[in-house]
Amino acid sequence: MKKYAIAGVFLGMTSGIALAQSSVTLYGILDEGFNFNNNADGHRQYYLASGVLQGSRFGLRGTENLGGGLNAIFVIENGYDLNTGKLGQGGLMFGRQAYVGLSSPYGTTTLGRQYDSVVDYVGPLGAAEQWGGTYVAHPSDTDNLNNTNRTNNAIKFTSAKYGGFQFGGTYTLGGVAGSVSRNQIWSLGAGYSSGPLQLGAGYLNVRNPNTSFYGAGGTVAATVNGVPGSNFGVSPIISAYSSAHTEQVIAVGGAYAIGAATIGAVYSNVKFMSLGDRTSGPVPTGGISGTATFNNAELNFKYQVTPALLAGASYVYTRNSGANGMESATYNQGSIGLDYFLSKRTDIYATGTFQKASGTDSTGKAAVASINGVTPSVSDRQVVVRVAMRHKF
Repeated sequence: MKKYAIAGVFLGMTSGIALAQSSVTLYGILDEGFNFNNNADGHRQYYLASGVLQGSRFGLRGTENLGGGLNAIFVIENGYDLNTGKLGQGGLMFGRQAYVGLSSPYGTTTLGRQYDSVVDYVGPLGAAEQWGGTYVAHPSDTDNLNNTNRTNNAIKFTSAKYGGFQFGGTYTLGGVAGSVSRNQIWSLGAGYSSGPLQLGAGYLNVRNPNTSFYGAGGTVAATVNGVPGSNFGVSPIISAYSSAHTEQVIAVGGAYAIGAATIGAVYSNVKFMSLGDRTSGPVPTGGISGTATFNNAELNFKYQVTPALLAGASYVYTRNSGANGMESATYNQGSIGLDYFLSKRTDIYATGTFQKASGTDSTGKAAVASINGVTPSVSDRQVVVRVAMRHKF
């Protein structure tokens, strides 16, 4: 009798667990295509590249109904290169996202590796996130609107929507003993959507960005004076600014739909502050100090030609007011794109981007064109064309 009683108790417990509604979804994106760069370090370049319109990825997301409107949720998502099979985001297993949390009718709280509020609320209003991808993003993606960098150790809150209004924020624990603020990242953002109108605003503050933001998993991202690194190391637009003690981003954007057409605009102000902090990153020969400021202004347009065909165009003006009294650099960039959907999950697309640079860049040399995500030019002009396929599952 005792055995039957114990079995009954166990079955009662497990049946309660089984009644809880839960689901796990496997998903992914494969983005692969052919690129042409007319001036890659002085040479023409033809090559395949993965994850440009959207990063190629593989992920799992899950939810469990805990009752009373409360749900447990999680996401783990990696990035990878289709051409080589290697992991993206510096080789991290789940470098795109990795978090767990709780959602309720009032909002969602999550813990882990996540996106900041500028990405969440302003990023979707830019051409890069809508139809263009990496090569259409602002030069060097200084404002992170194209989600080049993630935040580790992040606590994030996203509110429910109230009459089209939503808000949220993130706080990243630096994790350095004896220094609460080192590697600290925090952000705030809000968005509004009603009918044809969309608005978004975001603020991001990053301490020691070379290690906390630009590096994969908190490792040092870059060096200077010809030694390769991550974003800081390969782009002459920002490569001398890896010693910034703080990076600050303020961004706003809006879009308005008129029938099949949508007109949008985005503005961001980015500051690399207190340059010359050797505890944050390497300092160029000759030293550097002060603040380097980037102002990015974008106009974008898209038109749904048919239910299957989307056309887009954008213009980006970027100006860098350099540190140490250097001359400023200016980057003018224009892009066009077409996206044709063969089905709900498969499309083929083409983009073309032209950039012209002038002035003096972060390295103190004559500014060269440096379209985001490709090898910089050796002149003030550069053109990148891509034809590709994307499949979602």
